[in-house]
Amino acid sequence: MDAIQRACPEAAHWNVVEYLGQEFQVAIVENRVGGFIVTRTVADDEREILNLAVMPELRRKGIAKALLQRCLSGFTGSLFLEVRVSNEAATQFYKHHNFHEVSRRANYYQNPDESAIVMKFHSC
Repeated sequence: MDAIQRACPEAAHWNVVEYLGQEFQVAIVENRVGGFIVTRTVADDEREILNLAVMPELRRKGIAKALLQRCLSGFTGSLFLEVRVSNEAATQFYKHHNFHEVSRRANYYQNPDESAIVMKFHSC
């Protein structure tokens, strides 16, 4: 997971040890981790995506979509996330999957400093 984060400068960069206390799933491609999603449950009907990343050479193969669908499978409620303002590919991906912008957070990210778009998905 750390190697994927390093290969994806546009993704959130967490200390991977912090993921151990969260819910995460990985996509195995050719006997290696090709992508992952990390979420946390905020309430029974609310989750937050902390990170979703796929190795650059494996993008556009449905891996992120499959990870997101697994996260949503059987879940009823709201799912939130933050995405860098400059990460247009991720913003479009989430919009395509029925997330919408609810607010912005100034100077949310560091290295480099950047604002975040807060997005929300709601399933009934």
